[in-house]
Amino acid sequence: MAPKAGTWLLILGIIFIAMNLRAPITSVGPLVGLIRDNLHISNTLAGTITTVPLLAFALVSPFAPRLAKRFGMEAVLFVSLLVLTVGVILRSLSGTLTLFVGTVMLGLAIAIGNVLLPSIIKKEFPHKIGLMTGVYSVAMNLCAAVASGLSVPLASNLGWGWIGALGYWVVISFVSILVWMPQMRKRVKPQIVKKSVKSEGNLLRSGLAWQVTFFMGLQSLIFYTIVAWLPEILIEQGLSSSAAGWTLSLLQFAVLPVTFLIPVFAGKMKSQSGLAAASGGLFVIAILGLLYGSTSLTVLWVILLGVAGGSAFSLSMMFFGMRTTTAGEAASLSGMAQSIGYLLAAVGPTLFGLLHDTTHSWTAPLYMLVVASALILLCGIGAGRNKTIES
Repeated sequence: MAPKAGTWLLILGIIFIAMNLRAPITSVGPLVGLIRDNLHISNTLAGTITTVPLLAFALVSPFAPRLAKRFGMEAVLFVSLLVLTVGVILRSLSGTLTLFVGTVMLGLAIAIGNVLLPSIIKKEFPHKIGLMTGVYSVAMNLCAAVASGLSVPLASNLGWGWIGALGYWVVISFVSILVWMPQMRKRVKPQIVKKSVKSEGNLLRSGLAWQVTFFMGLQSLIFYTIVAWLPEILIEQGLSSSAAGWTLSLLQFAVLPVTFLIPVFAGKMKSQSGLAAASGGLFVIAILGLLYGSTSLTVLWVILLGVAGGSAFSLSMMFFGMRTTTAGEAASLSGMAQSIGYLLAAVGPTLFGLLHDTTHSWTAPLYMLVVASALILLCGIGAGRNKTIES
């Protein structure tokens, strides 16, 4: 039976929300140097531009399921899009204060989408979790790739500066509001966490829940650190700022086929431990390649980073649905994993910048990511087991 028009509208709405979940952040990485020089801030403070949204993710994620239970997922997501739009506008005003206030706002808004989209998929598409995870992952990463590649050309070639290059994302967020509006006609509130107290207690006592949490957090730490600092690393290796930005964009494009294919294949497997462990192993190879490999192979290392990141991210999103039995449990696990996970990830860009400022080298910072990759491998083996948090 062909999907109804309402189903297609829901899918389109999910896609547009997904387009806003990474692009406002990945667009910053290639512009870090411009922002740092224009605002006269240190590398450590510049690193916090990508850290601030992660802290916002950590702060809001535990409350997203409760807000959804109180007001309905559709309404909460709609308000988050409004907040995101205001945040993008504020971030695009000249000045350090508005930059960080706007960044906080868009971080709070993105956190809602991060937590609730897997829950909506669990609720509306319980037998197509892999396929729908792939669909919204591709939309999210495609937009993120375009954002990385366009930042420098918009800022330099068109003369928009970093302010204009970050501000044009308000168009996408505004269109997303319009596309999501039909979902506001749904008055029935989703059954989010019927057993909220019991579920939260079980999560904190569940080894599987913690493995999913650390798997998600560590892959996020690596991704957001790479997004923030890969252009600077490549510029120091001799690339122009524009070439470094497009290389970061290449990483995002390498993510695309993986984020679609991995969920489809993983959804047909009883255990995803092997795929999760392989993701950690690829991270190790790619990061060591950047550190010790020939610069002529930089494209290869970046592609491997994209493959590893796409695989790890997709599996993280799938685990929220596959390691739970209801949409409520999925929302609770998603909230826990993204709160604690993003708090862990928030350390990455700032610590990476601090290590570079201290050692004046990329060696120690990159070894920090190697350690995180090894832990992803170990946590992935546990998180990929064919069981649920209630079993």
